[in-house]
Amino acid sequence: MSSLAVIILTFNEELHLARALDGIHGVATEVFVVDSGSTDRTKEIAASYGATVIEHPFVNYAKQFQWALENAPITSKWVMRLDADEIVESDLAAEIANKMHHLPADVVGINLKRKTVFMNKTIKHGGRHFLVLLRIWRRGHGRIEDRWMDEHMLVSGGKTITFEGGFADHNLNNLGFFTEKHNKYATREAIDVLNQRLRFMNRDEPLVARTSSRQAAFKRLMKEKLYNNVPFELSTLAYFLYRFVFQLGFLDGKVGVIYHVLQGYWYRFLVGAKVEELARAIQGLKSRDDIRTTLSRLTGLTLQ
Repeated sequence: MSSLAVIILTFNEELHLARALDGIHGVATEVFVVDSGSTDRTKEIAASYGATVIEHPFVNYAKQFQWALENAPITSKWVMRLDADEIVESDLAAEIANKMHHLPADVVGINLKRKTVFMNKTIKHGGRHFLVLLRIWRRGHGRIEDRWMDEHMLVSGGKTITFEGGFADHNLNNLGFFTEKHNKYATREAIDVLNQRLRFMNRDEPLVARTSSRQAAFKRLMKEKLYNNVPFELSTLAYFLYRFVFQLGFLDGKVGVIYHVLQGYWYRFLVGAKVEELARAIQGLKSRDDIRTTLSRLTGLTLQ
C-alpha cells in the first residue's frame, strides 16, 4: 500500500472527528489535524487516534490548508484532503489501499465522487448526487486555490483519474448550524464575486479540467461566465427551478425540498443580496486598498 497523509482542518469538531478518523483507519499512514482553537474535545480525540495535532490561527479555509501543506511534516508519497464531517466508506478505503500503489507515474491526482447526506437522507437528485472533487494527489504536485469560498485542489505535472468508492459529506449538526454556516459562506462568496468584478485582490488562475476535476471546472466556468453576470433575482430563481424541476430535485421527498430550497435557492439568493449590499458600500471607491479596508470592516474578514 502506498503511503498516504491525510490533512483535516478542525474547529470544535468533536461530533464528527472520530467518525472521519475511523474511515481512514488502515489506509492513512499519517494524519495531521490542523486546529484553529477548538474548545471542545477535538484535539483530545485526534490525539487518541494517534494523529499529529498542529495549532494555527484561521483566516480562511484556503490559507489554512495551504499553510498545512507547507508546514506539516508530511513524508508520505500521497496526500489527501478530508473535512471532519466527511466519511471515507469501506469500499473507497479498499480502493485506495488496493489501487493507489499501482498507478503509473503520470497520474498525479485522484478525484472522489462525494455524495451529500442531509438530515440523514442521501440527496440523489437536483444535480447533487455526486460532486466529483480532486481530493488525493502526489506530494509536491498539489496546492489549493487561493479563494475565500469554493476552493478546489489543483494539481500539476500529470493527469487525474477518478475512484468510484463511497465518499460522503454528512454533517450531523442541526438546521440552525446549517443556516449560520451558510450565512458565513455567503459573505465569503460575495467577496469572491466582487473580486471577480473589481480585482481588488489577486485572483488565482482559472480552474480547468487538467488541474482539477472536469465537473468542478465546468461548474466554475458556468458560475463566473454566466450565473454571476445575470441579476441575482433572476439567476437564483432560474437555478433553483433548473435544479428542482429539470434535474428532478423534487424526487428527493420532503427532506429534499428542505435541502434544495435552503441550499439551492435561499443560499444563492443570500449571496446575491450580500453582493448587492457590499457593492453599494464600496461604490465610488477607486483604490484597491480602500476597497479592501472597507470590505474588511463590513465583513470582519481579513482581506489582503
